Amino acid sequence: MRLALAPRRLRARIVVAFAVGALLVSAVLVATTFSLARGYLLDQRESSVTRQAFTDANVLASRLSTAGSQVGDELSDLVPSGGFDVVVRSGGSWYSSRLDVGARDVPGELQDLVVAGAAGTARISTPTGPHLVVGVPIVAAGVQFYEVAPLVELQAVLRTLAAVLGAGALTATAAGALFGAWASRRVVQPLEQVAGAATRIAGGELGIRLPPTEDPDLLAIVASFNSMVDALASRIDRDARFVGDVSHELRSPLTSLVTSVEVLGARREELSARGQQALALVEGELGRFRHMLDDLLELARVDGAPLEESAEPVSLSALVREVLLRRGCVDDLLQAGPDAETTVRGDKIRLERAVTNLLDNADRHAGGVSGVRVEQRDGSVVVLVDDVGPGVPPAERERVFERFSRGAGAARRSSPGAGLGLSIVEETATRHGGVAWCSANPAGGARFTLSIPRASR
Repeated sequence: MRLALAPRRLRARIVVAFAVGALLVSAVLVATTFSLARGYLLDQRESSVTRQAFTDANVLASRLSTAGSQVGDELSDLVPSGGFDVVVRSGGSWYSSRLDVGARDVPGELQDLVVAGAAGTARISTPTGPHLVVGVPIVAAGVQFYEVAPLVELQAVLRTLAAVLGAGALTATAAGALFGAWASRRVVQPLEQVAGAATRIAGGELGIRLPPTEDPDLLAIVASFNSMVDALASRIDRDARFVGDVSHELRSPLTSLVTSVEVLGARREELSARGQQALALVEGELGRFRHMLDDLLELARVDGAPLEESAEPVSLSALVREVLLRRGCVDDLLQAGPDAETTVRGDKIRLERAVTNLLDNADRHAGGVSGVRVEQRDGSVVVLVDDVGPGVPPAERERVFERFSRGAGAARRSSPGAGLGLSIVEETATRHGGVAWCSANPAGGARFTLSIPRASR
């Protein structure tokens, strides 16, 4: 069973890569330096002890050459030049300069080597620490001379050196991580600029462009991004003008049709039953057509003009109250917080149109509005519109905000409207940095929510 590792951020990966690289380089340098220093110090120590052992062995040999001299007597009078311990084997007897040092401290391999007439060295471990044993044969006297030198001081020096090198490796690793953080910031900064510009462009600020750069590696990216935004802004502006122009051009023939139908409506009694039925059908379709043209013009204005030109402080509580007053139902439906706590910055006309569309949607498709609330929530001001209809299935709660979407229910298919009202609500929310969504009403029916960031005081 494979476990997927959680993806790391790019900057974290760069920092980790620099830190690991610095750690590996430091580890190689530390290991190499420690190995060379340890070998050099041990060689120097071994050479020094060997020279002192030969010197002491020559002194003992000169004394033993005197007639009647005994190994034990001469060894007790011998003072090793380095203050080391001495062990001497004469025949089958062992003599030592101290009681706690003896034949047990001389390895068998070294004994065999010295008995064969060759000098040698060996390292041993004792309860008091590591020692170096140098064996020298004194052939003239028929004895084997061994000098035992402690390596405790050398071991302490090596431990100190290892600690210093380890601290240096950790320091180098930390420095590598800091350099990686600096490098990652420099590497990711252009990406953050692109992401920030893309976010603001997605919010409707089509005038945003990346600043010029002298970096040849980024020059092509900046130029391509700015060209793309220019083309996108031009396309959006062209589409918005096209929708607006078509809508305006349709108004003249539509006005003529409406006037003609009104003339026919004034003589409704003169028409036959089938004529009256056809006239009613034409009046309904003309009303729907006029409403669709109004929505298209509103969408063209939402897509075209930037929000900054008309942004002002707007109290959503006061705005919703005005809309409901015109509909004659404010006292029965509205629950709103204080105006000062529900103030946003935006276009009052567009926000009013969005709230009106939410109320119209409830009246046309869900049997009417059951309640309206305006409240502050997590730094935003939300407008909640509840209806008494059957609700919107979860699979359709996102599709109802699409343009020309009227839902899959029979009631929506047969109801008037072109499916642009909720699209205007979503576009207005997006333009103001907010969001609109649909959910279930706890009391039954659907709940449409419009959320706009609260204006800073």
